[in-house]
Amino acid sequence: MRIVTWAIRLILFLLLVAFAAKNVDPVTLRFYFDLAFELPLVVALLASFVLGALFGLVALVGALVRSRREAARLRKQLRVRTEPPPPEPPPAAPMI
Repeated sequence: MRIVTWAIRLILFLLLVAFAAKNVDPVTLRFYFDLAFELPLVVALLASFVLGALFGLVALVGALVRSRREAARLRKQLRVRTEPPPPEPPPAAPMI
């Protein structure tokens, strides 16, 4: 199974390298206030992919924190319900 996984990774990497080699033409990115950058197309595509992935991860952080907090609360409830009650102390011996 590991060989198949690594073979798929290698094929994907080679496809990405070939894609990058075919898209080296410069493009101009224009922003507001006459700000412009000229860079290879593959860099612009990679940067937009990375930014999208980062925004997606940031969007997931809230849900992840919320679910972990709820799991901890439920574990605590389970622990409280499954703990045996503390043993009762033995009755005191009568004093004469």
